[in-house]
Amino acid sequence: MCETDTPKTPGWKGWLELPSPKISGASGPWIDLSHRLTEGLSRIPSFPQPHIRQISKIPQARANVTELHMVVHHGTHIDAPRHFIADGPTMDEVPLERLYGPGVVWHFDVADGGIIDVADLERATPRMRPGDMVLIDTSRSRHINTDRYMQHACLTGEAAGWLVEQGAKLVGIDCPTPDLASSLRPSDFAFPVHYNLLSRGVLIAEHLTNLAGLTGKRAEFMFLGLNIAGSDGAPVRPVARIVD
Repeated sequence: MCETDTPKTPGWKGWLELPSPKISGASGPWIDLSHRLTEGLSRIPSFPQPHIRQISKIPQARANVTELHMVVHHGTHIDAPRHFIADGPTMDEVPLERLYGPGVVWHFDVADGGIIDVADLERATPRMRPGDMVLIDTSRSRHINTDRYMQHACLTGEAAGWLVEQGAKLVGIDCPTPDLASSLRPSDFAFPVHYNLLSRGVLIAEHLTNLAGLTGKRAEFMFLGLNIAGSDGAPVRPVARIVD
């Protein structure tokens, strides 16, 4: 089982020094990595029910207008450091260069509630490079909107620390969280993956999909989350394309 505590709750440790991102100009198609946003999309049980409603409609009104009311962590989204780090940067303080660039997609066959540890990451190919975004495909996204989607695998705190040491810029996963599944958490669960990554400015992307065609390849990504003042995260429609 993934570990349930950390020695202490860290404060903001500063952005990792990473290479500037570059877009290759590859000619392949962009792939949408987001789930379609709906009220019924799988969500963390403690989050409130989102509401999407049309408050103005043609022909009764001049224009169609839709109102959206939800937490910023519903659906495909990214976490800003402020999500778990009290003095960390908010979404509008995340530099643009942290939201795009090259990286890798790794697939792991993991059982329900299983773990991905340092040894698994060390064996994954292609090897990551400093400044890479690292996306993790566990095939969990195919179970969206079912109970099994919430019985996902997780990273260990040590695996998160390894990703920081290797110079990851963003870590994404095709399930609700890279930490222990909510149904398995003890009352004193301390979110070691979130703390290890976010305290060093390694952003987290959750609820990704359509990773299967990218696994085992280098790709380039855009995670252009909404520029929300003071927010601890943002909805995002990420895209990727193969560069190999």
